[in-house]
Order: sequence, then structure tokens, then C-alpha cells
Amino acid sequence: MTTVDPANPSAGTQPGRLRGFHPGWYGAVMGTAIVGILAYQNPGQLAGLKDVAQAFGALMVGLSAVLAVGLGIPYVARWLRFPDAARADLANPAVGALYGTFPAGLLVLAVGIATVGPSLVSRDATAAVVALLSAIGLVLAVVVSVAFAVQLFLSARVEPPTANGSWFIPPVVTIIAPMVLAPLAPYVAVADLPLLVFAGYALWGMGFFLFVLVASLLFDRLVFHPLPPAPLAPSVWIGLGPLGVGGLALLVLAQAGSPIWGDAAAVVSTLSLIAASVLWGFGLWWLAASVVLLVAYLRRGPLPYGLGWWAFTFPLGALTASTLALGRGWHAGAVEAVGVMLFLALLFAWVIVSGRTLSAVRSGAAWRR
Repeated sequence: MTTVDPANPSAGTQPGRLRGFHPGWYGAVMGTAIVGILAYQNPGQLAGLKDVAQAFGALMVGLSAVLAVGLGIPYVARWLRFPDAARADLANPAVGALYGTFPAGLLVLAVGIATVGPSLVSRDATAAVVALLSAIGLVLAVVVSVAFAVQLFLSARVEPPTANGSWFIPPVVTIIAPMVLAPLAPYVAVADLPLLVFAGYALWGMGFFLFVLVASLLFDRLVFHPLPPAPLAPSVWIGLGPLGVGGLALLVLAQAGSPIWGDAAAVVSTLSLIAASVLWGFGLWWLAASVVLLVAYLRRGPLPYGLGWWAFTFPLGALTASTLALGRGWHAGAVEAVGVMLFLALLFAWVIVSGRTLSAVRSGAAWRR
């Protein structure tokens, strides 16, 4: 099978579309769903835009569901029909981590359905769909996280320059876990709530500490080696995902576990708000560094399109979601205003990336490996 050469992604022949189906396609599901989730929250809380924002948010979540089905079929079919090609991608340090977009897409879609579902269908129906997507997504999240790491441990061809931002994807998937478990809290027995909250914190810890390890590897790679080739430039932005979702997950867990905390609920909420703010600060630094690096790449020439461009969407959306939640948690209008600006940037990025993706699909460039 022809695999992706980071320095020349267009090298090699074009295999059959199913055999060569790229493991990063579900980034489109993540990027589209997060736009819907944020729009539904009406960034800026402008009363006159609430209905429009919620309608647009529901539309985008619906679109992400359509993408999840349309892309999920070839995703699964490839593993069944061409397991050798699928395993070869998993063992490839350049693209293996992108398998994490599949469970991540399912989980982000679950969050989107939990957000807009109750306004469209019954709460019980919404909870049932969220539970199903969560069960599948969480199992696959842990499997992909372990499988990709073990591939790196056992591989004899992993060199320091191979490290790239896509390695953040397996960690961010498990950090998303509390976001899908929290909406299920009202549907579990009181005696089972501690287990649900425990699972949320455990999966958060799994992902966050993996993020720290990967961040140290990427920092080392960026400092001591030349910048990654241009096709990998968007991958730096993926670091925003664990930081944005990581802070947001702490806030969600604090709220979901309030019946457990009892009189300490206010203290837990305050500490979670402080911890989320600390992560947001690092996220702001990461955003600034990512923008500067992107400018450096653009000065060298045009950035070649690839599915990696979807890294400009969900990670930025994750930081935006955290910003809006913190602005409302601290009752700080200035922070909410920053969230609005980030949301507008996210909308712009989604329009550009989705447009380029559609163009690549029509031309056939999207299927070249």
C-alpha cells in the first residue's frame, strides 16, 4: 500500500478509494459538530439572535450526523475489506493517530445531539442516542489510544522529526468523555452516579496526562529540528483541543457531580473554574504560537490542501467553547467577547476548509494518497 510521505503527500500512485480511504476523514464530523454546538449556545448572548443561532446550530449538528453516517460506512468497510491497508495506516506515525478522529467524531456528535436534541425530540430519545454513541465512542477511544501508542513503542522507524500534532488526537478523545457522560447523569440511579463521575475523571486523567507527554515530545521536536513539512502545519493547532476540552470537562464534571459533593459543591465548582482558567491560559499561548507558526509557513509559500486542514476547526472550537463557559462562569463580559471573536474565526475557518474539501472531492484530489 502507498502510505503518506509527510514531505511529499502527493507521492505514489492513487489506490482505490476504499482501500486508500484516509483515516482523518472524521475530522470533518468533529469540525462541523463543534460549530453547531457553539452556535446553539448563542455566543454573545444576544437575545435577538437566539432563535437564528439555535436554528443554525441544530442544522450544523444535523449536517455532522449526515457526515458521520456517510463517512462511517467506508471507514468500517475498509477495516473489513482491506485490513492490511488499515493496519498499515495505524502503524504509520504520520497518519496513525488520525484514527482517533473516528471515536472523537462520534463523541462530539453525541455532545451535539445532547445539546440540540431536547428541542427537537424527547429527552429520553436524545439520551438513548447519546448513550449509544458514547458507548461506541469511548470503547474505541481507549482502543485507539492504546493501539497507536503501542505501535510507536514497537516501531523501529519512529524518529524525533516524525512527531507531529496529530499525536494529540488520541489523548483528546478520552478528555471528551466527561462531555458525553454528564448529559446521562439524570438518567442513572443515584447510587450509580458516583461511578459515572468517577469514569469521567478517570478518562479525563488518561487523556490529559497523555497530552502532557505528547506536548513535551512536540515541543522538543519544534525546538531542536526544522519545522515539519507544510502539509503538517495544521497539526500544530490540534494542541488547542485537549486544552479547550480539558478545562470545559472539569466544569461539566463539577456540575454533574453536585449531588455527590453535597455542601462542598460550591467549593468543587470554584476549584474547577480556577483549574479550567489555568488550562485556558495555556491554550491562549498555544493559539498565539500556532498563529505565528502558520504565518511563518505562509511566508514560505501557499499551504497545500489536505484533510489535515480540518485541524483548523475543532481545536479552535474547543478553545472557543472553553472561553464562552469561563466568561459565563466568571461573569466576565470581556472573556465572553473573546469567545465571540474566536467563534467568528471558527466560522471563517469552517467555510474555507469545507469549501476546499468539496473542491478536492470534486476534482478527486481528496482521494489521492
